[in-house]
Amino acid sequence: MGYYTSLYSSELPHRAVAVYMYLRDRCDKDGKCYPAIGTIARELKLSRSTVKRALADLEKNGRIRKEQRWRENGGKSSNMFYLAQRNSN
Repeated sequence: MGYYTSLYSSELPHRAVAVYMYLRDRCDKDGKCYPAIGTIARELKLSRSTVKRALADLEKNGRIRKEQRWRENGGKSSNMFYLAQRNSN
């Protein structure tokens, strides 16, 4: 079975599936990435609100965990996303 089989058979909306695939494509070998919401929205041709809803869906489903990152001057930076490690068999 392919890696995405459980994703396709889940009850996640299509927006969440698209965002998950985007994140997975950009993650390092440890399953971490930090694209900005605006970047995700622009590259997937979705609104920022839709991306935010998709990320909330993925968090609720346990597929990702997000953590706020901060700049040295105390300002917010893009979130760090951690993809849940799933068995690919």
